Amino acid sequence: MPAKSRTPLRRSLAAAAALPLLIGALASCGYGSEKSDKDDKAPVAKGEKLSADSVRVGYFPNLTHATALVGEQEGILQKELGGTQIKSTTFNAGPSEIEALNAGSIDIGFIGPSPAVNGFTKSKGKNLRIVAGSASGGVKLVVNPDKIKTLDDLKGKKIATPQLGNTQDVAFLNWISTRGWKTDPQSGKGDVSVVRTDNKIAPDAYKSGSIDGAWAPEPTASRLVAQGAKVLLDESTLWPDKKFVITHVIVSQKFLKDHPDVVEAFVRGTVKTNAWINADPNRAKASANARLKALTGKELPKEIIDSAWPSITFLDDPLAATLKTQADYAVEAGLLKKPDLAGIYDLTSLNKVLKTEGKPGASDAGLGVK
Repeated sequence: MPAKSRTPLRRSLAAAAALPLLIGALASCGYGSEKSDKDDKAPVAKGEKLSADSVRVGYFPNLTHATALVGEQEGILQKELGGTQIKSTTFNAGPSEIEALNAGSIDIGFIGPSPAVNGFTKSKGKNLRIVAGSASGGVKLVVNPDKIKTLDDLKGKKIATPQLGNTQDVAFLNWISTRGWKTDPQSGKGDVSVVRTDNKIAPDAYKSGSIDGAWAPEPTASRLVAQGAKVLLDESTLWPDKKFVITHVIVSQKFLKDHPDVVEAFVRGTVKTNAWINADPNRAKASANARLKALTGKELPKEIIDSAWPSITFLDDPLAATLKTQADYAVEAGLLKKPDLAGIYDLTSLNKVLKTEGKPGASDAGLGVK
């Protein structure tokens, strides 16, 4: 694999493992409240109940979690579950969602690769399985065009990442290293200054001049663009086939064992939701924004969602090979002891659903349940 493609491949896993002490590292950055219960207008359970009365679902009020946003807003997920009621909660940080899963507060979650891997390795492979994909992409390097016109101009500048050791932070540190520049991963000091800045305050930091740009997920990147920043690099261009996992679906192993029918129905709902999203992106944008408004009290401005949406790909494949490669490079960087990821995937339900829908199956890259 060319060096160009290798750099960001450490992103998720390195993030998860980069700082095992940083349990608060974000997986992909949520927008909105720390925790918000589902609104009263959500679809009501109808029809035959499955093996569970309800299923508790966690996700972020974030565009990279649009499968969850649209699936709830349009009632697609609930329809597949019949009389089993969805009860959802939103989070802004991956680790808090993993903690909720471990505590039995949620059963299924939409989450980024870093906290999923972190949770799996910390529990010695006993707490979760990845059962489906959800989204790829949605991460960009955006900069102040008055100060930075080419990639070489980043040397000596201050670039924000969401949090020390998070997905985008590791991706950027790795990209820096391939250009021959040196930056201390802990302090962020070096040829390029990495300034850890929460996504919510990144726009103000950019406006004040305390940062010159950011390696950020959507919609943060597009918020900065709305303030005059320019996109210098889309992270997807650094990946083979321009695809890398940014969000996938996890389930607690206990819930999967006790209620496989519910998990299969939920996965069928995500597959149908992704098909709905891809069939009409404009309608899907409006649906996701309506859900964001219901959850957070405000929707994204049209120029921001229109800018952010095209960079995110909604898909059923969890892109397991990218996760495996990320682990390899995280180990190479000294950010992770070689992990045992065997069994992190269980794509049984997904591949059954995909076959029924006449679609090709997804690979677990050798990391599936034996």
